[in-house]
Parts: sequence; C-alpha cells; structure tokens
Amino acid sequence: MTVIIHSRAEILAGVEALRALDPRLAAIHDLCGEPPLRRNEGGLEALAWIIVSQQVSVASARAIWARTKAVFDPFTAERLVSAPEADFRTGGLSMPKIRTLRALGQAVLDGLDLDTLAALSADAARAELTKVKGIGPWTADIYLMFCLGHGDAFASGDLALQEAARMLLELEERPNAVTLLEIAEAWRPWRGVAARLLFAYYAKMKNRSGVPID
Repeated sequence: MTVIIHSRAEILAGVEALRALDPRLAAIHDLCGEPPLRRNEGGLEALAWIIVSQQVSVASARAIWARTKAVFDPFTAERLVSAPEADFRTGGLSMPKIRTLRALGQAVLDGLDLDTLAALSADAARAELTKVKGIGPWTADIYLMFCLGHGDAFASGDLALQEAARMLLELEERPNAVTLLEIAEAWRPWRGVAARLLFAYYAKMKNRSGVPID
C-alpha cells in the first residue's frame, strides 16, 4: 500500500497507525504533538534545490539558489544540459553539483518523470532516483518525503533522524543508515510519518537534557 501525504488527514492517520505499532512513537507524539506536514511542490526545481542546498548553510544555499535561478530562467532540463559551465559557476555551484544537475537534466530528457515516482513503492522510487549520477539515497529520500509526500519514504541517512533514534532507543552510538533502515522496517507503510515524528523529537530534545523519553 502506497500512501501519499497530501494533508493533515494523512498525517493523523499515520500517527494513529504508528501509535498502535510502537509505543515509543506514541510517547514521542504525546511529547511533541502532531508532526508538521512539511509538504512542498515536486518537480525539477524542487529536486534541484535539494541538490544545491546540500552541505552548505541555509543562508548560503538560498543565496546560491537565487543566483542560479536568475541565470537559469526558465529552469528547464534542456537548459541544464546545454548551459555552459560558466552559467553554473555564476550561481556559485561546485563542480560535483554542476555534474549532478546536468545528469538530472539529461535523465528528465531521457524520460524520468519526477512527479509520478510517488506511485511506486518507496524502495523502487528511491532506486529510480539514485540511477541519476550524483543523486544519493538521502537526496532521493528527502525528495520523496517532502516533495512527493510518499508516506513510506524514510531518509535513514539523515543525521537528525539517526540522533533521534539513538535517544529514543537509548543506544550508546548513533545508528548508521543501514541500521536505522532496519529499525524503521517495523513502521511500514508509514515510515514517512515516523520520520516526521523523529524530526520533531530531535528538535524538542535539542533544547532539553537529551534524556530519552519514557
């Protein structure tokens, strides 16, 4: 079953299902309340923004993105593929990100439909995105979770999710992406909502002692 998160209704349905599946997630919900929807538009620009914003501060990402959008107007797959490197450099993009954006543009021209990936299972959709050279699991999962609203997408490589799981499960070390994915298996088909709960828990605990909830 593939659930698409369009509104609060799907978030609430996911929370109720997760509360029944895992009392630890029920405790997070009791502590933090309803997790935010965090749903954005999908498509080429949305995925490009995720790529651009990686490994830089929010302020830097916004500045780079604004310059890039000014140069790439309209922002199309054709433009990404055909533009000279100088246009990307004007936006302040690094060479690895330039290569990834070019590869993404070519993949779209070759038939990759970014809007219909939500119809696939989370694993299959992730596999399609990571075929694009330069797009890794984290980028794919974040796009699926917050741009397409895939209810079962789960960014196990995200450090905030890993740290939230460490606190929640009282682990000595932060679980890596593979271990966290194994932990999250029990939360299918609502792993996207479980991630939202964990993000909320992480944000809450950053301002507290870091002691796990009961």
